[in-house]
Amino acid sequence: MNSDQLNLCTWFLDHNLEAGRADKVALLCQGQSWTYGELSAGAARCAAALRRRSVGPEERVLLILPDGVDFVLAWFGILRAGGVFCMVNPRLKASDYAHYLRYTKARIVICHEAAVPELEKAMEDMEHPPSLLVSGNQTGGHDCLAEALAAEDPDSNLARTEPTTPDDLAGWLFTSGSTGHPKGCVHMQRDFAFATEAYGLGVVGYQESDVCLSVPKLFFGYATGTNLMFPFRVGATVVLFEGRATPEEIMQQIADHRPTVLTSVPTLINGMLDSKKLESVDLSCLRRCISAGEALPRRVYERWLECTGVEILDGIGSAEMFHIYISNAPGDVTLGSLGRLVPGYEAEIVGPDGSPVPEGEPGRLRIRGGSTALCYWADKEESQTTFQGDWCTTADIFRRDSEDRFWYEGRADDLLKVSGIWCSPLEIEECLRCHDAVQDVCIVAARDGAGLIKPLAFVVPAGDSEGGQPLAAELKGFIKGRLAPHKYPRWFEWRQALPRNDRGKVARRVLAEEAAELKL
Repeated sequence: MNSDQLNLCTWFLDHNLEAGRADKVALLCQGQSWTYGELSAGAARCAAALRRRSVGPEERVLLILPDGVDFVLAWFGILRAGGVFCMVNPRLKASDYAHYLRYTKARIVICHEAAVPELEKAMEDMEHPPSLLVSGNQTGGHDCLAEALAAEDPDSNLARTEPTTPDDLAGWLFTSGSTGHPKGCVHMQRDFAFATEAYGLGVVGYQESDVCLSVPKLFFGYATGTNLMFPFRVGATVVLFEGRATPEEIMQQIADHRPTVLTSVPTLINGMLDSKKLESVDLSCLRRCISAGEALPRRVYERWLECTGVEILDGIGSAEMFHIYISNAPGDVTLGSLGRLVPGYEAEIVGPDGSPVPEGEPGRLRIRGGSTALCYWADKEESQTTFQGDWCTTADIFRRDSEDRFWYEGRADDLLKVSGIWCSPLEIEECLRCHDAVQDVCIVAARDGAGLIKPLAFVVPAGDSEGGQPLAAELKGFIKGRLAPHKYPRWFEWRQALPRNDRGKVARRVLAEEAAELKL
């Protein structure tokens, strides 16, 4: 990495032209393909279009697009112009968009036509509404992205690559919003390059010959890394699709494109294993499967390994650190553990006073490496609590064993203190998932008649079961035979599905609020 200059558009995209890959297929989407040369020219046109609209260095541009070529061109165009990308879900409502517009203060929004009605509602009361560049034909009178790009010359001065440095700002990654509105984690150019080298190349081992497919969408930093940055760094090919990532859709994409690297989450892996297409789709093309975002149940891992022979590289990352910093590695998977530190990162497990705890004891994880965010935008208090130099103090509770493997216990604010003893909801959930009648489960705290905290289980029954008292009694006995007595759920609530946020994680806070309203 040049210590004086780094622009991520060059580092991820344009360097492929210098490497002789101008004519290589970089992107497959909706039956069409684009080469690295075509994407580079399109990104240059986008940079020119943004500069023509007075976007300057380090100016924020809000990106509200589904997965597709326009996302790729806009993302790289923002970086080429020296701007700062801010990516959000293109399926939100006006109230959510209003928050992001006020928070980012972006003057330009690049959005899909389907988001325009909600964005217009969000802008109704804004004194200084942004300008919209709309992908699609139904622009609602706003500028059309395709026309704006077609009007620009990719070789013009307006299309030039901004000479940014490693310490210039590049992008905001939003937290999952589990404790309120999502916060913007402010990252520099160097952060994304560091994590690419450390995890993408150093752990997963992306190769030029790879074809990459992702369950999470590109607005989520997990997928922006594994299904755009990492593959483009080595000149691989990326598969994108606009619609929802259902098990059947993923299986069809695998049948059509034969990917070698799959980015997924446990819920979708389980869904694929239960899919009617499993017997008809050949999964032998896969050489890597990456998982993050939620706990990976033992039963799901074992079924997947038996079916495919491909290890699942389970890991954990965060918006604060951009990407995965603890992970299992090829040939070194320990089921139930999140693996070891990604090379280049350091970690401490600390107690309430901030001092390191003894080996094997749980505590809060502190992590540092070359991808730590500068701050939470416009939140000095939370920034000072979380970021101390290049250290990031997380809310994740871990323990580390004698072999330097990390075992996740849950979020600090999700732990339950039952009968005076702290317990992890994840441990109870993992145990319940081992029962054949449980498809999915989430454990939250509830209060009994005396006001004492006890575990409550929201359960999605497997198969044709509808739950009920007989199954509840069976599951209580199942837990009591495997875990400490205080850990069994006192109550069971039955659901057809668990609520999830836009990153696919179980919305634990929503269920905790439901539990607080129940008459138990």
